[in-house]
Amino acid sequence: MTKDEKYISRCIQLARNGLCNAAPNPMVGAVIVYKDRIIGEGYHIRCGEGHAEVNAIRSVKDEALLKESTIYVSLEPCSHYGKTPPCADLIISKGIPRVVIGCVDPFSLVAGRGIRKLQDAGIQVTVGVLEKECQELIRRFITFNTRKRPYITLKWAQSSDGFIDILREGGSPVVLSTPLTSMYVHKQRAEHKAILVGRKTALLDNPSLTTRHWYGKNPLRLVIDKELTLPSSLKLFDGSVSTCVFTNREKESTDAIHYIRLDFNRSIIPQIADYLYEQKIQSLLVEGGSQLLQSFIDSGYWDEIYVEHSRTSLQQGVKAPLIPAGIQATYFERGGVTTAHYIPKENSL
Repeated sequence: MTKDEKYISRCIQLARNGLCNAAPNPMVGAVIVYKDRIIGEGYHIRCGEGHAEVNAIRSVKDEALLKESTIYVSLEPCSHYGKTPPCADLIISKGIPRVVIGCVDPFSLVAGRGIRKLQDAGIQVTVGVLEKECQELIRRFITFNTRKRPYITLKWAQSSDGFIDILREGGSPVVLSTPLTSMYVHKQRAEHKAILVGRKTALLDNPSLTTRHWYGKNPLRLVIDKELTLPSSLKLFDGSVSTCVFTNREKESTDAIHYIRLDFNRSIIPQIADYLYEQKIQSLLVEGGSQLLQSFIDSGYWDEIYVEHSRTSLQQGVKAPLIPAGIQATYFERGGVTTAHYIPKENSL
């Protein structure tokens, strides 16, 4: 590993701390190095507050050292005025002579402009250090800005013989997750801005779709209810968290429940994705039943799939969704339970 790679690697490590709060902005980390010694670090903590470069510069005790330092940033410094001033201008004003950048910003208002501004100011700029790793870090941001839709993660737990539930009209759902893997699901919820289930899951499981087993914000709850037949007594409608209902009916929204009318004569998956994009919802977790999950898979609207493989055998019931042929999984163990992770080939950076 080169010296530049070492410090960009630290930028990536810092940036991950912003996973739950930086969106819709990207996660970014910055490190300031003076004579092979780190004198400042920072990351983008939350949207609307200081960017990584700002926080790193603020952390430097002796600003006079900046004129002989290098600032490492996982993502190209911004060059436009948004909720905060341009970071490229700040770097120039501080007289930092060298900037090392992990990857170029895909956002149209930056997209190379920050680099050009730095170079025009006479600053030495190095671009593309650990580029693939830096792009992977902001894959949600890249998907949102290039594909004009949220980054979509599908997840489910299935039995050892390939079922996700038993066939039932009522009663309690089959529990295939362990307490540890259930806690991890709540961690995933905290890392996404919205979570979606279908009508049948809402009715049979009566889920809260909250992060009660993990620290973090509750995601926006989404449910599909074409004819508005779900009872108001469900936890989704308790008012504790905002809920959006996708329907073909007209109904006036309240403070906590918003009704979004869709055209059910055509695929609703792209319509849901378009609505979330318009609302600047950058990431979506789908926890619905087999039919809803399969609809996302078949339409190609997914970026990651997590499948928890339970040791329990059900022998019959609701079949798990089918993963497209040719997509290889990576596997990891958590508390003795194996989880498969799938990424489409076109999404592999």
